[in-house]
This record gives sequence, structure tokens and C-alpha cells, in this order.
Amino acid sequence: MHRYALLALVPAALARVGTHVARDGVTTTLPRSSGATATSAPITVRAGQSYDGQMKNYDRSPRVCSEQDETGEDDAMFVLEDGATLSNVIIGPNQAEGVHCKGTCTLVNVWFEDVCEDAITLKQSDGTSKIIGGGAFHADDKVVQFNGFGTVQIQDFFASDYGKIVRSCGNCDNNGRARHVVIDGVVAVDGGVLCGINTNYGDTCRISNSCQDDGKSCDRYEGNNNGDEPKKIGSGPDGNFCTVTGLTESC
Repeated sequence: MHRYALLALVPAALARVGTHVARDGVTTTLPRSSGATATSAPITVRAGQSYDGQMKNYDRSPRVCSEQDETGEDDAMFVLEDGATLSNVIIGPNQAEGVHCKGTCTLVNVWFEDVCEDAITLKQSDGTSKIIGGGAFHADDKVVQFNGFGTVQIQDFFASDYGKIVRSCGNCDNNGRARHVVIDGVVAVDGGVLCGINTNYGDTCRISNSCQDDGKSCDRYEGNNNGDEPKKIGSGPDGNFCTVTGLTESC
């Protein structure tokens, strides 16, 4: 589906639930749900298929969230196979792993009411995943955990009370290739940096037209593949690995 066709889904969905849209089209409040669905296992969206949640709240029952304990794909709410699209859903607090993308994926107007471990985990081997619209609340650590490779584009997304918007995996055993993060039109408040990257692997983060209420843009790390805690080597734009244009603190 063409990028602009995907973007057109966002205001249409928000109009259905009467959500207020603020700051250049970025919605800063959790949409009202149109109903509720609870499952005991993840919902799988097959390769190349689309799933429109019609703005319902989706959650796990029984609860599988163990706060910051790492679990896995079995405790996600949605599992997206390569090329799948998920749109117009609100994900509740009882799941543990939010959305797992096994290949490239597209998320349009996907909301996380209360992030448990991570909201979105990307495991693609290459290519580009897109997160368009939507938002996340109360993420103690990361909103997007980028374990695969290639590129993730995050556009018109809102986050409140979070650790990082996206983190390139700092100590995965498959590390050794570059990951690229493109952030545009994101609004983030009461949290940390927009991206964390591993410069020794050639990771990049490009931020434009966004707001972080403390001006926190990028943390740079020296990643590894042995599981050790990665060493932080710098913060802020460096004109090479992390580039920033149009970042404000007035959110």
C-alpha cells in the first residue's frame, strides 16, 4: 500500500472514535475504544496480509505481563509475519510483548495503553518497517526494540512516560550489521532520548520535525554481541551517526 494511502487511514480512524488531534496531526491522547477483545494467545497476521482492529482494545487473558522481565513472542498481543500490516488497534496492559514483527511490517494508528516489557519488537533481516501514527504510554524502558536489521521509519507518533522511543539492540548475539532509524513528526514527553544506536556497527538515527520536551535526541553506544551491557559513548547529534533538524522542546 502506498505511504499516503496508509496515512489516510489515521484521521479516518480517529474521526470514528472522536479523538482530539493536536500538534500538526499528532494525537496526544489515547483514543476511545470501540469495544474489547481478550485472547489467551497472540493474534498472528500472516505474511503480506492486513489486520484492521476497528479501534477495539486488544489484551491478553489471563495476564502475562511480568513488568520488565524478558519473555518472548508467545506473550505478545500480535505477531506480524513478513510484510504484514496492523492498523487501528489499542493494546491493553495485560500482554507482555506488544507487537512482534518477524519480518518487515507496517503499523498504522496502533496504540499501547500501558507498555509492559517493550511495545514493538522488530526482527526483520533487512528492509524497512514503518510505524505511522499511534502512540505509547508508560514504557519503563523501550517503546521499540530493534533486534533485526535494515530500517525503521517512525512518523507522527506520540509517547508519554517512557525510557527510549527506539533502541538498536546493544548486545544481541547477532550484532555486527547496521540498523537505521528515521524519526519524523514524533512528539515525546516525560521520557528519555528518541533513539539509542550502536555507532561501531554503523547505525544511524535521523530525526526531523519532532519534539522531545527536554531536547533529548540520541544516545550513542558501543554495541557488542556477547551479552555485556553496552558502553555509552556520547549523547546528542554528532553530524554523522545522529543527525537532527527541527527538534523542539515545546511539545
